[in-house]
Amino acid sequence: MKTKLTWREMLFIGMMLFGLFFGAGNLIFPVYLGQQAGSHVGAAIVGLLLTGIGLPLLGVAGIGLTRSEGVFDLATKVNRPFAYTFTVLLYLTVGPFFALPRLATTSFQIGLAPFASTRHQGLVLAVFSVLFFLVAWWLARNPGKLMTYIGKWLTPLFLVLLGLLMLAAFIKPMGGFNVAARGAYVTHPLATGFTEGYNTLDALASLAFGIIVIDSIRALGVTEPGQIAKDVIKAGVICVVLMGIIYALLALMGTMSLGHFAAAENGGITLAQIANDYFGVFGNLLLALIVIIACLKTAIGLISAFGDTLHTLFPRLSYVGLTIVASALPCLFANVGLTKLISYSTPVLMFLYPLAIVLIILAVLSPLLGTGRWLFGLGILFTLIPAFFSAVAALPAAWQRAGWAQAILHVNNQLPLAAQGFSWAVPALIGCTAGWLLGRVFERKVN
Repeated sequence: MKTKLTWREMLFIGMMLFGLFFGAGNLIFPVYLGQQAGSHVGAAIVGLLLTGIGLPLLGVAGIGLTRSEGVFDLATKVNRPFAYTFTVLLYLTVGPFFALPRLATTSFQIGLAPFASTRHQGLVLAVFSVLFFLVAWWLARNPGKLMTYIGKWLTPLFLVLLGLLMLAAFIKPMGGFNVAARGAYVTHPLATGFTEGYNTLDALASLAFGIIVIDSIRALGVTEPGQIAKDVIKAGVICVVLMGIIYALLALMGTMSLGHFAAAENGGITLAQIANDYFGVFGNLLLALIVIIACLKTAIGLISAFGDTLHTLFPRLSYVGLTIVASALPCLFANVGLTKLISYSTPVLMFLYPLAIVLIILAVLSPLLGTGRWLFGLGILFTLIPAFFSAVAALPAAWQRAGWAQAILHVNNQLPLAAQGFSWAVPALIGCTAGWLLGRVFERKVN
């Protein structure tokens, strides 16, 4: 029996995990953040890195430390009804409802839209969506090949191509960093960067992709749970170091772009402008390759994880059938448009992220605090209500004017840290503390 991975195997696992994570949001949100943060880009990057790489690392580590088989196994430490609900909602969010459609839309808007006339863009997007998800589904059919497809082929190619664009941007910068910040970045750049990191979906993805990493390690011959846990964490470190460097560079590129371009409504538009300015038509082709490869490798992983996990939860549903669903639905949703997809997904993310963060933190602290029902149950229960309040606060303005929404927003605004977007933090801390104390009393009596 194999006792541990070689460094070469570990590198490929880390590269695979990076490839799974680094998709649509990872390209567009750091650039947008850089434009909005202006001269406060340094603090905003720190906030982005906390959620953009800190939480994913903790998520991967939490899966490893608790020796869980995946997000469902981890969530059962609260209770099974919560585990089913949270797992299905998470995979629908990072799968066919939001993340997967965004991958195709981002690929099109950044990579192909410059080559299509305005009149024909709807048709081109529809055709591209079908082709994109057909290829992603075809490569996701065999989960055992993901490390080869993503870790050995697609990710290295992506890094080389993106490196060319970044090199040009820093050798001949478009502008400096002394530009005015916008919106919430004026007063709360770090906290705003932190919540902006939600949009990368990486903390949620770290829970979703845990099963792929564990399966890949087992496929290489390592079966001892303790060693799998260590290898999962090592792969996570390799992944987030790469992600952190690229996030920071993309955000700085966004800020410097203001020397030539006005702030855009999303980072995809800015990336296209930057590539075209440096390389002309070749820049458009280069960016098309970068974004399509980035989004394709993440799509393969999400489709596979969706099929693998839901087949495990509901064995009557076949893996192949589930992957077809996870590939077909995004073909429809992708045609909504990138900016609309982001606006629709934000309330759902503001609800799921607090729950995921608390679950991840409790998992990481499990060697100290344990995994008792009281701890996990009350921690999540006290997070659930303010997380719902946060979701209402992120609804479109027209919805927020409704009477029920106004009542919820009034209560939400009374909670500590609500202005910074963390109204759930203090209730979650109270719930975790109460759960730990009650667990020590009642679980000791049972023992």
